[in-house]
Amino acid sequence: SPPQRTRAIIAMRKSSMRTHALAVLTALALTTPHAVLALSAPKLARVALVKNTKMDAKTVRVRDVDLNHATQRARLESMYGVKSSSGLANAPSHSMPISNYMDAQYYGAIEIGNPPQSFQVVFDTGSSNLWVPSAKCGFLQIPCDLHAKFDSAQSSTYEEDGTPFAIHYGSGSLSGFLSKDDVKVGDIVVKGQGFAEATKEPGIAFLFAKFDGILGLGFDEISVDNVKPVFYNMMEQKLIDAPMFSFWLNRTTSEDGAPSVVGGELVFGGSDPAHFIGEHTYVPVTRDAYWQIKMDDFKVAGRSIGACDGEKGCQVIADTGTSLLAGPVETISKINNFIGARSMLGEECRMLIDQYAEQFVQELEDYSSEQICTSIGVCDAAGDETDVVSRVVASRKLLRNADSHRHGLHAPGVDSFKGPIACTACKTVVNYAQNLLAQNMTQDIIINEVKRVCDLVPNTGGTAAVDCGDIPHMPDVEFVIGGVSFKLTAREYILRISDGGEDQCISGFMGMDIPPPAGPL
Repeated sequence: SPPQRTRAIIAMRKSSMRTHALAVLTALALTTPHAVLALSAPKLARVALVKNTKMDAKTVRVRDVDLNHATQRARLESMYGVKSSSGLANAPSHSMPISNYMDAQYYGAIEIGNPPQSFQVVFDTGSSNLWVPSAKCGFLQIPCDLHAKFDSAQSSTYEEDGTPFAIHYGSGSLSGFLSKDDVKVGDIVVKGQGFAEATKEPGIAFLFAKFDGILGLGFDEISVDNVKPVFYNMMEQKLIDAPMFSFWLNRTTSEDGAPSVVGGELVFGGSDPAHFIGEHTYVPVTRDAYWQIKMDDFKVAGRSIGACDGEKGCQVIADTGTSLLAGPVETISKINNFIGARSMLGEECRMLIDQYAEQFVQELEDYSSEQICTSIGVCDAAGDETDVVSRVVASRKLLRNADSHRHGLHAPGVDSFKGPIACTACKTVVNYAQNLLAQNMTQDIIINEVKRVCDLVPNTGGTAAVDCGDIPHMPDVEFVIGGVSFKLTAREYILRISDGGEDQCISGFMGMDIPPPAGPL
């Protein structure tokens, strides 16, 4: 069969002489992901990324997308300080399934200890440590309780270390202690691998994660506590002949919309020619930490947006643990404006107006913008809670209670439309509506005009949405790497989800400013 078209392939190669990163097909498109770290060699191990077939794109809810965005943001904040060797068709291969959840979490099975204990882990080029939950998790550590846990007492090859271990995420610190044991990845058994047993996992990010832990494939320079990464031990123990690995990350749905069966594939020691077309493009790694390379330019509809001016260009990272395309807030805001994506704050503003239109107009004469926006939960109450018990509050409570009974979660948009920017936007909308009311405008005119103001809420690099019907007409974007242009269509950089039977389309571009020394990126 012809090679499958993929989102992006990044191939990384370690060498005693030089370190290279290889970009193939499209680009660093982790919303349409495809990453490769490959070398030709007799010893070739495949890890198949197996997809969760019970969850296709048509059953995904907005809450899941928000959670994944929050998970990715917390992970990136922690990592970056905010807070042609391809002809391997005849080489021996060993495969293992890797799963795809919502095109956002790609993970596969590994085994630790003897007899083996199985764990689902994210194979992450953005970190370098291996950690899994421990059977010694602390009291009330619910994220730990809901996942597989390593029990050292059950392994005959376990070696005690005990060194305290901690990785800091945006939502808190994941902590535990170091241990050693045999780790099996596909058919490769790494002897005496150092890893962390997590006894405390922060926030809800890990609570709802489909994976148990993380296996880092970054450089040893960023390994916490200087633990030698799994891939380094594979090379040192001569378990693979070529210092290379490659990813193929599939979509949840195929070109015709049918659910895909295979989540993807991870190959140690080479790349799989069944999953790419054309020639590989090699560029130097610019920093031995993450798989960081230079991007020459970024284009929308064939035109440069001026984000990579100068000889240095843009520094970018190929990160298989992140499903989004993250970049500086100012740049991402510009990109989202060019592709026609609107701020989700504006979308949620319109949603609130639709839900409370009649009550909203009735409130305009009686209460200030501060009181109205506080009563619906967009602004925080100053001092004691306001004594304004408005009809909007009652309606909001009824809506939340009814929706909780139906879905076990709050109405979309009501609780996510909050924070200083949302509060300012809300008061601007209310003040404008009060001016219209003073001019004796009708309710319909007021509501329509207010919705127009909602559309003007600025896109600050956060979550942005597009009209799903516009996708066929939206511009392509291009990543220029090593003088080669890697193009993504709107279908590839827009995340399409379903909420209550209605499709919602979210931009895959997320704004985040990475400070020095890791940034700017």
